[in-house]
Amino acid sequence: MRRPVPDPIRAGEESVWDYPRPPRVEPVPERITIRLGGVLIADTVDAVRVLETSHPPVYYLPSDSFIEGALVPASGSSFCEFKGEAAYFDVRGGSRVVPGAAWTYPRPARGFEALTGRVAVYAGDMDACTVGDEQVIPQPGRFYGGWITSRIRGPFKGAPGSMGW
Repeated sequence: MRRPVPDPIRAGEESVWDYPRPPRVEPVPERITIRLGGVLIADTVDAVRVLETSHPPVYYLPSDSFIEGALVPASGSSFCEFKGEAAYFDVRGGSRVVPGAAWTYPRPARGFEALTGRVAVYAGDMDACTVGDEQVIPQPGRFYGGWITSRIRGPFKGAPGSMGW
């Protein structure tokens, strides 16, 4: 399958087709928030993001930036060829509980040590996730957990027909 044609970018924008493979981890200079069940369940200025070719950034927040009781260990795991084995959490906020909506890498692979003690969430399962003052759009599909902002251009892996990219 051929690589899709990247969307044009303007000054201040990023193309996911310029992101590296293997992925890169970098600090985020903006405030990140997550709301669920009408409650602010996470708030930090100490996030990192993982950038990987064809994927919107995945944001990882320190586990202690989540309010007490928001993250409940869940069953199941998955494996990333780059980051290692992931463990999952059910996410609680207000009266809502979303099974398996967050994950962490308890012992990330070499090169991804910055993910230790950090948690990512599926934005589509939350009421709202923000980067700076902007509410994000979740990456299409359920396999990936990228967050799309107005500064990120695709096309994005995860949409129907994109699994072979």
